Amino acid sequence: MTTWRQMHPSDLPSVMRIANEIHHALPETEAVFRERLHLYPGGCFVLVNDGSDDNKAGIGGYVISFPIRHGKPPALNAMLGEIPADADQYYLHDLAILPGFRGRGAARDGIGRVLGVARGLGYRMCCLISVYGTVPFWKKFGFEPEPGQVDEVMMEKLRGYGEEATYLVRRNTMLGVLGS
Repeated sequence: MTTWRQMHPSDLPSVMRIANEIHHALPETEAVFRERLHLYPGGCFVLVNDGSDDNKAGIGGYVISFPIRHGKPPALNAMLGEIPADADQYYLHDLAILPGFRGRGAARDGIGRVLGVARGLGYRMCCLISVYGTVPFWKKFGFEPEPGQVDEVMMEKLRGYGEEATYLVRRNTMLGVLGS
């Protein structure tokens, strides 16, 4: 059985192994992951399998999220320094799940967890940068392009995330059931 739990610093070697497998074309250093976990542990989770099903026991995925200023996601592999005191939007930096852990609703549950954190903190919007042509996946969860938000600074950041990178937002007033 798989469940999401709070990420701990001791999970970072497993998180890096997953990140390097899933995002080999978009690498980030362990220092970036460690900083995000340190700055905003309440937005960092790992998907853990207890070994009672067909998968080996261990970590099979992770999610990293944190508050930002509206329309100001970080560049790929960039240190944050701090969470802005005037943050007004919640950013889903990364969701990665190994293939053997997919198809059981883990992504839906992880996204639901992140949206719950954002709503609980009063953020009216969540955003992310979709990579690898995953816009249709994110649309199932209410994320859409935000017209007028992609200026030259944002375009430069998006280029760092690859050709298909797209900035998406979701209004947190959407309280319905998440898509599958």
